[in-house]
Amino acid sequence: MLFNSVEFVVFLVVVRILYGLLAHRKQNLMLLAASYVFYGWWDWRFLFLIAISTVVDYFCALEIGRRSDATARKRVLLISLCSNLGILGFFKYFDFFVESASVLLDSFGMPVSPTLLGIVLPVGISFYTFQTMGYTIDVYRGHQEPMKRFDSFALYVAYFPQLVAGPIERSQRLLPQIERPRHVTREDWNLGLQLIVFGFFKKLCIADGVAPYVDRAFAHPGELSGPEMLFGVYLFALQIYGDFAGYTNIARGTSRLFGIRLTTNFRQPYLATSITEFWRRWHISLSTWLRDYLYIPLGGNRSGALFTYRNLGITMLLGGLWHGASWNFVIWGGLHGLALAVHRLWDANRRRDPSSRAVTERRGAMATLSRWIGVAATFNLVCLLWVFFRAADLPSSIRILTTLFTNWEAPSLLLTSTCLGFLGVNLLLDLAARDNAEALPVPANWSPWLSGLLYAALILAISFIGDSNVRPFIYFQF
Repeated sequence: MLFNSVEFVVFLVVVRILYGLLAHRKQNLMLLAASYVFYGWWDWRFLFLIAISTVVDYFCALEIGRRSDATARKRVLLISLCSNLGILGFFKYFDFFVESASVLLDSFGMPVSPTLLGIVLPVGISFYTFQTMGYTIDVYRGHQEPMKRFDSFALYVAYFPQLVAGPIERSQRLLPQIERPRHVTREDWNLGLQLIVFGFFKKLCIADGVAPYVDRAFAHPGELSGPEMLFGVYLFALQIYGDFAGYTNIARGTSRLFGIRLTTNFRQPYLATSITEFWRRWHISLSTWLRDYLYIPLGGNRSGALFTYRNLGITMLLGGLWHGASWNFVIWGGLHGLALAVHRLWDANRRRDPSSRAVTERRGAMATLSRWIGVAATFNLVCLLWVFFRAADLPSSIRILTTLFTNWEAPSLLLTSTCLGFLGVNLLLDLAARDNAEALPVPANWSPWLSGLLYAALILAISFIGDSNVRPFIYFQF
């Protein structure tokens, strides 16, 4: 069931009406049932995967909580991790690893005929697997008490607003909200509706608006000039941001209608002045998950520069693979890891150099200029790396990069104005949202009249500009 579908609107209205008629515990049971209906709308056969993860991690956490012996606790944790990673590995990566092994053997003169299963990827499996794994790890570390109520834990795993594309919620944040009675306030309604409206605008008007050109550009790079391909890359950067941030806004807004607050997953990532800052602003729930459950356990930055760079590389390589079973995603993650290591090295040298610090600490016009140079450089680097994320395979990525740096001729005025227009709208939205706690481009102290006019304008824009074709959210494939 897609957020941007009539079915979801009807579903949400029915669920919200029932929610208002029930007491707290029955609300949780109803939301759990609704979440399974929501997920089963795609393919009911994969509901058993969510059920397996839920049952295994519920009982593993209880067992970890009961045991005092460190070795025994670790063994129970390994059961949880192996179960979750085994399911994720089989359904998402089996064919990828088999095919990659076949290619490797063939290169050594040992051709084989691999048996590929053609497994359908269950939607959202990467998100809910990481969420439930994080819970058992937190129980093992003593950061979370094992949840006694099975229905509360099951809702934590399957909660439908964030089930299929996040944010990846921490148990310490979401479980207490599930456990305690909730009262939906006027602020919840106002912010919830604001988030939903802006989410639909980002998805339908920005992401889906540029999608046709992006599809053509990445499908036929050889037919484009360098500037035309560059505009295609820029527009894909807007597409994936509008698509994923739009989904997150709708998820957070929908959740506010039930009195539950989800994590802010984006904070104007294209205004970042460095690649390090970009990852503090982009897909925040994933980047912090990788930091806390992978990078720090690997050693983080505790063992010197060389090991720090190694840990960054491993974390980002696996982060890239998390996105999809393709060498393109591995390369994309690896290049981001390299960029993070280079920036860390540069930043360390800058901090040691008094003259560099003096330049950085300047205020006024020079500081503003320096910041915007950093924003432009970071944005272009991120866009260049998006090529590997979006292209169908490695040869396609190379063709696109080749096109970017060849055949430079003036693009059409229509294409130039279209690209600059979408970039300008996104920039204005991000600049307006910089100081807003909810990452919304609307000041908290706006009058109801001004807010009402803005929402009316956004709804009209969605009605007249939004793509009439229902396009799935990009991150549903991960």
